[in-house]
Amino acid sequence: MQTLYLAEQLIARRSVTPDDGGCQQLLRQRLEPLGFACETIASGPDSFRVTNLWAKRPARRTDARTVVFAGHTDVVPTGPLDQWTSDPFVPSHRDGKLYGRGAADMKTSIAAFVVAVEEFIAAHPDPSIGIALLITSDEEGPSVDGTVVVCQQLQQRGERLDWCIVGEPSSVERVGDMIKNGRRGSLSGKLTVRGVQGHIAYPQLAKNPIHLVMPALAELASISWDQGNAFFPPTSFQCSNIHAGTGATNVIPGALVVDFNFRFSTESTPEGLRARVHQVLDRHALDYQLDWVLGGQPFLTTPGELVGAMQQAIRSETGIETELSTTGGTSDGRFISRICPQVVEFGPVNATIHKIDEHVRVADLEPLKNIYRRTLELLDAVG
Repeated sequence: MQTLYLAEQLIARRSVTPDDGGCQQLLRQRLEPLGFACETIASGPDSFRVTNLWAKRPARRTDARTVVFAGHTDVVPTGPLDQWTSDPFVPSHRDGKLYGRGAADMKTSIAAFVVAVEEFIAAHPDPSIGIALLITSDEEGPSVDGTVVVCQQLQQRGERLDWCIVGEPSSVERVGDMIKNGRRGSLSGKLTVRGVQGHIAYPQLAKNPIHLVMPALAELASISWDQGNAFFPPTSFQCSNIHAGTGATNVIPGALVVDFNFRFSTESTPEGLRARVHQVLDRHALDYQLDWVLGGQPFLTTPGELVGAMQQAIRSETGIETELSTTGGTSDGRFISRICPQVVEFGPVNATIHKIDEHVRVADLEPLKNIYRRTLELLDAVG
């Protein structure tokens, strides 16, 4: 099983973000003999150097369309090693499962990409479509020197991308039961409310920012920001952290900091959300500073060529009628969607991602690879 063998090789490389651990060099060795032109695009300071691989095998026709497989070789930290049943960077087998950090997120997908491409090109040495891989080591980190940098360079070069499959672990219970055909946007705010510090026994001489901000937060939490639509749930506002006080029980704090986040649908815009928040804060006459970070715009791929090809490939391989979903966090699809009109995410079962003893079922590897290969065949037919 070539997919299993390659997945094990990738898991054995200690590629904690932003370190690639030699994974991309291993991929180059598999792709270059297939006719892929492989380019390393490095970015970031020496202390956080990110490695990106752009590999492309163009079609003979200059006007041919291109399908891109996108993924990341970096993994999250292991957590306490003594809680793992086996070394997270030694691929291990127990009860029909492959264990190791990155097994589900997302080295198995990358292995399945590569073997699917190898099989497809062996059967179709002169396809009507171009094939590319975009692999980064900065997806689990800040995501500022990874896929976004590659997409910027591709856009500057005038590269044409038509379809993209991101190998994020999208499946819930069985491989093929869910495709992510979009993601919500992410907009974060850091709100600092200023008061006046003082002795808790003399509140008339102080100004308590905790008391001042509570009505505004209650109002923000109660707002219906939008109703969502057929593809997206309603926009969600959530506070994640509140910090105030000196640690003493007899001091009124002089300031309070609130971290909050919007996961927003295509029914809302960052500009509209920001304006509505400021209106609430101003109406409550708060002395505040609010700093915003736009983590990503929402993207959506409506049913069409790519979604249809994947649905058909999944049905043929597994018999499953897959579900389309836009739930979950952000992914690098938010960057790729800026230069590619059709982007979906599809990969193995996500139940153990980022967990101790992360694993995938070994029996899922061949169907995953076959779905990727069948999708290539179907896109080639319409290419």
